[in-house]
Amino acid sequence: MLPGDPGRALALAQTLLVEPRMFNHHRGLWGYTGPARLDSEPLTIQATGMGGPSAAIVLSELIALGARRVIRVGTCGALRPELKLGELVIARESVCRDGTSRALGAGERVRADPGLTAALIAAAPTAHAGPVVSVDLFYDERSHRPAGTHATSGAIAIEMESATLLALGARADVPVACVLIVTDTFTDDGPRPPTRARIDDRALLSAAESMGAAAVAALGGDRMSAA
Repeated sequence: MLPGDPGRALALAQTLLVEPRMFNHHRGLWGYTGPARLDSEPLTIQATGMGGPSAAIVLSELIALGARRVIRVGTCGALRPELKLGELVIARESVCRDGTSRALGAGERVRADPGLTAALIAAAPTAHAGPVVSVDLFYDERSHRPAGTHATSGAIAIEMESATLLALGARADVPVACVLIVTDTFTDDGPRPPTRARIDDRALLSAAESMGAAAVAALGGDRMSAA
C-alpha cells in the first residue's frame, strides 16, 4: 500500500496492521510492515513522497523485494463539481501528463489493473470511478480549472503519482491500482485564479481510514479471486 505522505503511512499502519514495525525511514519515507488486522496476511505500507520520480524509485525497490500487488492510497484534486471533499476516487486509468510515466514508455494513458480495480470498487461502492490525470506541477492554476485542459481529457481528478506507478507495474507485470481522497475542490471564477477549498485534518483522517480499509479489503479479495 503506497501513500505519498509519510504521516499517512504511519496513520494507516496504526489502523490497519497488528503491531506494525518500521522497516524504512531513509530520506523521510517511512515504511511499515506487519500482519493485516483484516486477514493476518503480510502487508507493507510505504510512503512514496511527492511526484513520479520518487514514486518510481520506491515501487521499483519494493518490486525487487518481492511486492506482488500494489495499491496507491493518495489524495487528489477534483476536476468535476460532483466530487466533494472527503469522497473517494478509484482510478480506472491515468492520463499521462507527467514526465516519469512517459520515460517509462507509457503512451497517452495507462490502465489500472482490472482485477485490483474491480476489488476496490466492490470494497468502496460509493466511490467515484473513472480516469484521473497525473501531472508534475502541484501549483499550476491552469490545470485545476474545471474546464481546463486536463478536464477535457475526461479525467475526473488530478494528482501526481498514479501514472508512474501504473506504468511501472505494467512493465514489471505487477498489478497496481489506485484509490484517492478528494482533498481539494476548485471553483472557476473566469479570468481570476480558481478558488480552492481544502479538506480539514479531521475529515482527512476519517477519509484515510475508509480508504485504507477499502484498499486492504481489495488486496485480500484480489488474492482470493486469483486463487
